[in-house]
Amino acid sequence: MAAKKGTKKDDLKVATDDQLQTQLSDLKREQFNLRFQAATNQLEKPSRVKVVRRTIARIKTLQSERARTADAAQG
Repeated sequence: MAAKKGTKKDDLKVATDDQLQTQLSDLKREQFNLRFQAATNQLEKPSRVKVVRRTIARIKTLQSERARTADAAQG
């Protein structure tokens, strides 16, 4: 079975905070480029927009969960 280009949830969970932040900025840049391509009718893979958006949401969710558990551990 071929590997998908999208990131799996398990891969995100083992990533460090710095890796998640780097990946998030890369995905946001890609999302901007995809939106620009869509506006100029040059979008080759419309499904990629959905994958990028959901991966960004997964990363943000994971970051907020980690922040919440860190706050709970401190206080």
